[in-house]
Amino acid sequence: MDPNRPPDPSAPAPAQDLPDYYKRRAAYYERVYHKPERQADLRAMEAWIREPFAGRRVLEVACGTGWWTPHGARDALSWLATDLNPETMAVARAKQLPAGKVAFEVVDAYRFTQLGARRFDAAFAGCWWSHVPLQRLSAWVDALHARLAPGARVVVLDNRYVAGSSTPVARRDEQGNGYQTRTLDDGSTHEVLKNFPTSDETRALLGGRAADFAWTEWTHYWAASWTVR
Repeated sequence: MDPNRPPDPSAPAPAQDLPDYYKRRAAYYERVYHKPERQADLRAMEAWIREPFAGRRVLEVACGTGWWTPHGARDALSWLATDLNPETMAVARAKQLPAGKVAFEVVDAYRFTQLGARRFDAAFAGCWWSHVPLQRLSAWVDALHARLAPGARVVVLDNRYVAGSSTPVARRDEQGNGYQTRTLDDGSTHEVLKNFPTSDETRALLGGRAADFAWTEWTHYWAASWTVR
């Protein structure tokens, strides 16, 4: 590549700019939840997500605009919603949330150092797993489990690939990660890492770190849950 060549404004932004992509998309991120074909799934999932967290102190990873936060927190004892972007959390804060239960903090979802010595007995990550590079997933699970008490409940949910509803995967890298090309309202294009794991792949990655593994599928989404050993 010629270092003196001016950048092509039509070229996708590199995948490492993911935080900037979501910052710029924050105001209209939730359009994806307005797709007509996903409504039945979403209503079922919003009800389903309450039970695993009932009575627990929950850490939410990468809460984004907080679509899942009011539903998961409804029966929880407490709920700490974290994200790297204040812009997306501003949308989440404006939602109708269970009174006195939900707090928000800026936290790095890979390191969790901002949490200090705090520990939780449950964790939730919605539409985050698919954006973690395959080569970093195992270390991420270890970092999350280090913030949880033995016996803590973990739930992650994400998208299934459905032709006609999901953005196609444009390329794969040497590690097998998939990348989508997405266009924002300002016309900029961005390359976004997006993987679509199977139940067997997820169970194998967790290995002996997880007990009571369960996999649930809807038409457009999947959820995995387990107990920290």
